Amino acid sequence: MTDRPGVPASQLSDEELERQGVHAHAMRHWVFLHGTAEQFRTHTERMLELEQEYLRRHPQRTWQGSGGAALAPSRDDRIRDLVQTFSRAVTTLLDEEPAPAPHRERADPEQAQAALLRRFAEAPGGRLHKLEAHQIARQLAPDSHLVARLYRQDPPLLQADRDMRVLTDAGRAWLERHPVPA
Repeated sequence: MTDRPGVPASQLSDEELERQGVHAHAMRHWVFLHGTAEQFRTHTERMLELEQEYLRRHPQRTWQGSGGAALAPSRDDRIRDLVQTFSRAVTTLLDEEPAPAPHRERADPEQAQAALLRRFAEAPGGRLHKLEAHQIARQLAPDSHLVARLYRQDPPLLQADRDMRVLTDAGRAWLERHPVPA
């Protein structure tokens, strides 16, 4: 079966609903760590839609309905739960400091590379965790090919060491020849 994310959950077969629900939960961690804000929002909406439909069809299979049909949440209870969840999310967003508007111009590749390598040079031992390195790279150099070249060129400027990404001696030498403008 193919993914049909545009099909409303209420129109999916039981098998497809379960398959998409399992897939949504499996993808959650990746979307949380690596996805854009838009991907996270879309994923959250779809996952909630799938969960609510599954709960509507099969309340006895979930903790919400495990006590029998008499304890299954009513439509009003489910609406209250969704409104409370939405309210908590809105309150959390309102409590955050507004982020500056992202800069949309394409960065000069050499400046982006120098800025990224500088962040590694400033880190203890020239090492960053792969997830932190990924986020920094995404902010500084939206072109993933530019970042990939840092690992693939000869000699490489960055290298992987398990979950860490490390600035190489060649990377330090390159950075000395190409300082980041102030």
